[in-house]
Amino acid sequence: MTAIFQPAATANAQTLTTTQVHQKLQTLLQPLGAVAEVETVALPDALDRVLAADVICPVNVPPHDNSAMDGYAFAGSELKNAQPDQHLTLRVVGTALAGAPCHGHLAAGECVKIMTGAVMPAGLDTVVPHEQVTAGDALIELDASTVRAGANRRLRGEDLQQDSVALPAGQRLTPAALGLLASLGLGQVSVRRRLCVAYFSTGDELLSPGDAPREGAIYDSNRFSLQALLRRMGAKVLDLGAIPDEPAALQERLSQASSLADVVLTSGGISAGEADHTRAMLQSMGCVEFWHIAMRPGRPLAVGLLTPAAANLSEKSAFDAGKISARSSQKQSSNTSTLRPAVLLGLPGNPVAAMVSFLMFVRPALALLAGERAEPVPQLQAISSERLRKRPGRTEYLRGVIELNVQGQATVRTTGPQGSGVLSSMVAANCIIVLSDACGDVQPGESVNVLLLQGLI
Repeated sequence: MTAIFQPAATANAQTLTTTQVHQKLQTLLQPLGAVAEVETVALPDALDRVLAADVICPVNVPPHDNSAMDGYAFAGSELKNAQPDQHLTLRVVGTALAGAPCHGHLAAGECVKIMTGAVMPAGLDTVVPHEQVTAGDALIELDASTVRAGANRRLRGEDLQQDSVALPAGQRLTPAALGLLASLGLGQVSVRRRLCVAYFSTGDELLSPGDAPREGAIYDSNRFSLQALLRRMGAKVLDLGAIPDEPAALQERLSQASSLADVVLTSGGISAGEADHTRAMLQSMGCVEFWHIAMRPGRPLAVGLLTPAAANLSEKSAFDAGKISARSSQKQSSNTSTLRPAVLLGLPGNPVAAMVSFLMFVRPALALLAGERAEPVPQLQAISSERLRKRPGRTEYLRGVIELNVQGQATVRTTGPQGSGVLSSMVAANCIIVLSDACGDVQPGESVNVLLLQGLI
């Protein structure tokens, strides 16, 4: 393929609000749908995978009425026999342990000692904690006014009922979700294959850790921060290194990456500089969507579709065999005229701008392509402890630290200098302060929206 290069400044750029960016991403990606391939994995290997189908409860959870605590089980009707302000005396006639039920029916005035999780004996529906009774040799005495009928009993199917949907398709399997699957007796689960993302950085100035310093060069931090963010999402990452600002090298790497992965993620090379060829290359290989966003940090963002080139094994031999994903094998065996396009997401080169753009736009886009039923991360409110200078007309994302003051109120402050190259500010931050495009200066004591980084990273 021969690329026709044009200055990046002449590309069909649009300036969009952050809301418009999310809408355009949905419009572009929804027709592609999620990755279709499904595999069955054991629960220990299923963390952060995405469910391929609804999980239907094969049993009730819990499978029987059981005690919510250690104590004594009895029939709640016994409470009706106790006079107000009088104590109820019951005879202990047995013990129920977790995994060792107490069988048989009890007579009036009788109870059993019971442990947490033990099956409730037939006819009994109430548990009084052991610390609320006075115990003798074979009798207990309790204040009837402190217990209600049915107290401290877990009902059969209270958590999940048989034949109901335990987890919906698209659920990302968190530690809690894995525990729920185990509670159903399931040892394996069907999940979508991992989304495969090929990443490379662009720029003549980039060095890899371990390289000798040279004048005008910087070490490539984006390669490590962005790949770590991808792995946190459960994606399979193909590390394609760094590419110099050379059109032929960019074209070859984009062509190869589009045949290897579902998504091609890059950083650098999408601004209006004369040496920034990624934008022109994307236009020559596929469909350009948009470039400019009314935001800070960030602004440049490239989103498009790359049509994979015909399978060329000699071209792909430059990659380690272990880097070629299941997706690439499927693409090579398919008719190239019907190959699914790869999605290209080009991020700015400044490290903070790249990370913020990833969190705000790439993360939800990848969740959609992975088949995840992802909900927007909720924004919280906090009181600004400092003045924030802001001009209306763009959305700003400030690195911040949220904490509680002596009154128990959530307050937030910035981490200091907010330059898009100050990567240490991301290390110091535990949240992102979100100032909407309509917002102006914020005074101390005013409320602002924040996104907790723990919900994003």
